Formats: sequence, C-alpha cells, structure tokens
Amino acid sequence: MRFLRSLLLFIYFIVYTMPYATACFIAFPFMNATRRYWMAVGWCRSTLFVARHLNGIRYRIEGMENLPNGPAVLLAKHQSAWETLAFPALMPQPLCYVFKRELLFVPFFGWALGMLKMVHINRKEGKNAFTSVIRQGKQRMAEGAWVIMFPEGTRIPVGKQGKYKTGGPRFAIETGAPVVPIAHNAGRVWPRNSFIKYPGIVTVSIGKPIETTGLTPDEVNTRVQTWIETEMRRIDPEAYRETDGAAAKAARI
Repeated sequence: MRFLRSLLLFIYFIVYTMPYATACFIAFPFMNATRRYWMAVGWCRSTLFVARHLNGIRYRIEGMENLPNGPAVLLAKHQSAWETLAFPALMPQPLCYVFKRELLFVPFFGWALGMLKMVHINRKEGKNAFTSVIRQGKQRMAEGAWVIMFPEGTRIPVGKQGKYKTGGPRFAIETGAPVVPIAHNAGRVWPRNSFIKYPGIVTVSIGKPIETTGLTPDEVNTRVQTWIETEMRRIDPEAYRETDGAAAKAARI
C-alpha cells in the first residue's frame, strides 16, 4: 500500500507540476515579485495537502513565536526534500533559497525558479561567488525576504550529523542579521533517495534568534550546530540512540 501511495504521489508530481509551472510562466510577467512568490508557494501548499491525505504525512510546528519581525537568516537541518518544499508554505515571510546556478536549467522547476527572486551561486566566479551571494542576499532581505540555508549542505540520513559549514554564519554576519536555527525530523517520513514515503508527523522546531554582532563565523556556527543537534535528539531520540551509544562507547575505550 505504501508503494502504491508513493507511486500516486510521483504521478501527482508529473501531472500537476508541468501545468502549474506553465501557468506560472504565463502569469509571472504580469505580476510583481511578491505575487510571483506566493503563486509559486501555492504549489508547495498543494503538495503538502496531497501528501497529508494521500501519504499520511502531517506536521506540527514548535517555536513559531521565535521568528523575528525583521531580517533573518534561517539555518535548518537537511534530511529530505520535504523541508525544501514545506518551509515556503509554512513560513509567514517570503523565503529566499541560496542554490546552485545549475538548477536554473532544470526543466519546469528550474525555469520557474529563475523567475523568482532567489540567490544563486555561480561557482565559476570563484572567490567572487560569495561576494555575489552577499549582494543578492542584502537586496532580497531589504525587500522583506528571509534567507534560508542548509548548513550541512546536503541531505543527511536520519540519526546522522553532517559537517556544519560557515557560509550561513558568514552571510549573517556580513548582513548584520540574526540566525534562526531550525530542527526537524522530516527524514522519518520522506527519506533521502527513497521512493517510498511513510505516514507520520514531522516535528519542526524553531529556535530563538542568535544575534551575530561581535561573533566570528565559527562561534555562530558552533551555537547553531549545538542547538540543532541537541534539539534533534529531543524530537527524535530513537534515531540517535544507536549513534550516541556508539560514540559514548568509543569515548570510554
């Protein structure tokens, strides 16, 4: 049954995404950036609705009151594709993802993405790439968007911890914005590189803003990592029981 429901979700993506993206292509030239964004978010909301009723994937959010009123850089755990499409639908402010420029060339998804105001990285620019990210990010934040990054860079298996990179903290310090750490266990229901989706509740936990003024990127990174990984063990203790047990055993040897 899970396979069948997962197959139906896959069919939904094929059948729904192309006409939705086409509608965006037609409508976007007549819209401002804000209206374009919220039209695109409509696809995210539709997908959450379908995943809830077709695959039994629900969610709950803790700490919504921690989100600031002004500029912010959201740094989130990355376990699956779920959070990438869910966060724009769940957050009260427009989100600005930082992504590789190559994604712009992905049919339909990338084309629609290119018509939105996001921050893209052109790695061919070398050392100037980060300067470009800062420039684009400042402009987006001035327009009212929150910049969101995944400090681990790639999707991490459930119960594991990736290397936290300092790009997000560096960006926050350069722009003077606080960082908001976010933990979640979406990998439980939407595993990385898995066709099968599982019913369950995704817990999204939003931490209090971390002010970056006077801190180094490493100091901010350490605070973000400590909060997220501690919170992951609270919201999904079973996933880390084996990992932490092995680490504790190794420490005693």
